Amino acid sequence: MSAMSRKLVQTLAETISKQVEHFNKTEVECLIREFKVLLGEPGMGRAVNGLDRVKFRSILHNIFGMTDDMILDGVFRTFDKDNDSFVSMKEWIEGLSVFLRGTLDEKIKYCFHVYDLNNDNYISRDEMFHMLKNSLIRQPTEEDPDEGIKDLVEITLKKMDHDHDGRLSLADFEKAVREENLLLEAFGTCLPDMAVIINERFMRNMVTYISRSEGLNLTFYFPFFSEY
Repeated sequence: MSAMSRKLVQTLAETISKQVEHFNKTEVECLIREFKVLLGEPGMGRAVNGLDRVKFRSILHNIFGMTDDMILDGVFRTFDKDNDSFVSMKEWIEGLSVFLRGTLDEKIKYCFHVYDLNNDNYISRDEMFHMLKNSLIRQPTEEDPDEGIKDLVEITLKKMDHDHDGRLSLADFEKAVREENLLLEAFGTCLPDMAVIINERFMRNMVTYISRSEGLNLTFYFPFFSEY
């Protein structure tokens, strides 16, 4: 990397680190460099605006082991704040700050938006049914598994629908999660396993993934790895 490019990255990192919670300037610099590698080279005659849905989903699958298509789409939508069908560098860093290090308040809002499949600010019965159907393992002996899922939706509503309108608002979801934290991911795994976050192991996984994908050795980008 040239001295000019390094200076631009440092300047950008300083700006973003002041706008994004939970990452310091050094970590933001690493994430910027990592993002550029993940983005790859643009095709002939076109600029790359950010990570598209396919590439984003591939990253979450390979690094965090996420496999539920419906949830992956929800995570993409939640990261893509300007709804332009691309996750920009700033959106990527902002999203990761909540995804990896968010407070309970931030994670409640994040999970709710992932589960709000049609962006109408509610989680409906129909949305619950489809997410649970997608995430639960069916037993081969079940004659009508859909009936069991419908029963589970009704049980969930009874537990979480505090205003009894047959759907979950953010207020309903927040109240339920504060009463029982395990309900945070009630409709599917949309946050990384805690084991991934401990000691920033996701960073090492990310470096390994990028290095293998691109044939590069990127460990020099992450000086704080040396302590592990």
